[in-house]
Amino acid sequence: MAAGATDEQARNAIVEAADELFYTRGVNSVGMDAVRERAGFPLKRIYKLFPSKEDLVIAVLDRRSRLWDDGITRAAEASGDPVERLLAVFDFLADWFREDDFRGCAFINAYGELGSGSTRVAMAVREQKASFQRYVADLVGRIGGSPGLAAQLVLLAEGAQTTAAISGSPEAAGVARAAATTLIEADTGAPCVAA
Repeated sequence: MAAGATDEQARNAIVEAADELFYTRGVNSVGMDAVRERAGFPLKRIYKLFPSKEDLVIAVLDRRSRLWDDGITRAAEASGDPVERLLAVFDFLADWFREDDFRGCAFINAYGELGSGSTRVAMAVREQKASFQRYVADLVGRIGGSPGLAAQLVLLAEGAQTTAAISGSPEAAGVARAAATTLIEADTGAPCVAA
């Protein structure tokens, strides 16, 4: 496929290969030769589509953002109950934490490696985090919760990701979900149904 691939096909294959490598090994430890080898495209083609490694990192973060948004939305929309939609964020995390290749949040990882040296990476990470905050704030608004509740739930979700990555234990999602339930009940005055 590499020889006859359209630019869009090549771009998608290169981003997918780079994503896998960056996520498992870290951005700084992966050279463009490793991306070339994994994706199966010559460096000339890769650099035609991504003039710099930073451009490729941004494309990977864009891909990760779409995957995150789609996964969270699917999890939330699986329930008709507004509170359960909100708590589904933590169910999504629990499933993700159990995946064999879970290495924590790709955005936090990229920021830790590159955020101080790349304005574009820092901006992409901040935008993804702000997008998640807006999404949770919308779900909180649907149950009559306060803006403060939304901020607390986002912090729980972000902390669960970091804790699960460092500890290697997916239980952080369940702990965060239980804390979220307590916060929702305290903020709205309505009891949550146990999951």
